[in-house]
Amino acid sequence: MVNSSAKHLVVMGVAGSGKTTVAELLAERLGWLRAEADQFHPQANIDKMSAGTPLTDEDRWPWLRAIRAWLDEQDAAGSNAVVTCSALRRAYRDILAGPDGDVTFVHLNGSPELIAERMAARKGHFMPTSLLPSQFSTLEPLADGENGIALDISGTPEQIVDEILSRLGLPG
Repeated sequence: MVNSSAKHLVVMGVAGSGKTTVAELLAERLGWLRAEADQFHPQANIDKMSAGTPLTDEDRWPWLRAIRAWLDEQDAAGSNAVVTCSALRRAYRDILAGPDGDVTFVHLNGSPELIAERMAARKGHFMPTSLLPSQFSTLEPLADGENGIALDISGTPEQIVDEILSRLGLPG
């Protein structure tokens, strides 16, 4: 299901799926604001993940509410936005979606092998490759009734963004 009147895109998926790269390109092509979900984490969450400890739901709720509050601020300012967020479970996406259905989720899908390879190649990120299995075990793909699309990440970032814009009927 895709609601084409959505004002915000949440680029979601496990760590290493390309959320940041795709979100940067989307925001640039659409002329929308962009935010990284990581900037909303309290330091305690970053410290846990850096140490290889998966977050609990209790760790995630305030983080997800902070992202939703930022989206609400963009609504109030009349701005559209692209935000990255793993959004691995339906309960997390329900918080991000908000009451007005103003969010479309863009789920970046790839094999564990491809994503592990990409994670191993990136530099300067606090999320270790050792947490990837926990991400995949937590992942609940988009379900019927959720506003969003899923895409394979085997193409180039530009190809992925072209497909997103086409499938969502967005200019860019």
